[in-house]
Amino acid sequence: MASERDSAEEIARLQRARAQWRHVGDARPPFAQTPGPGQESVWDYPRPPRIEADRREIVVRSGNVEIARTRNALRLLETASPPTFYLPRADVRPDALTAATGTSHCEWKGEAHDLTVIAGTRRFESAAWFYPQPELTFAALRDHVAFYPQQLECLVDGVRVLPQPGRFYAGWITPELVGPFKGEPGSAGW
Repeated sequence: MASERDSAEEIARLQRARAQWRHVGDARPPFAQTPGPGQESVWDYPRPPRIEADRREIVVRSGNVEIARTRNALRLLETASPPTFYLPRADVRPDALTAATGTSHCEWKGEAHDLTVIAGTRRFESAAWFYPQPELTFAALRDHVAFYPQQLECLVDGVRVLPQPGRFYAGWITPELVGPFKGEPGSAGW
């Protein structure tokens, strides 16, 4: 009985959060680019976000120091943003991460804890994060780490990703995506 109540409360919480947004992935706005063959529009992604498995090879490195490599990533898709890739902690070098002081809160996923990335003698403060206790709907993110591509070299099947515009965002722009992307000038309300 408690599990049904918890699920109903989670659904109601997500519906309240979704109601705060104008764009929720149910209709592409007129200013959105039309995807061509083999492309995806970030405006077709849902809000609340959806998690999907991604079996492409994901590599995160700094110079010649490899930080992570996996074919078991999770891709988080949310309206207007390029996907954020979450890599299994087991596929990240254990000596490459240390706790940082920052936290943030996502209305969908819960409280995130920042991580500092260590690559040889280099330190990248708060360049990664994880959800130690994600909200129920996003429980798959437990034991996964996401990386900001602004400071690190992040590759998807050998292609270096471009970072999502804006200091706060951590989406990975890959060649198959079309925008415009949240984080660009004038996109605060997206």
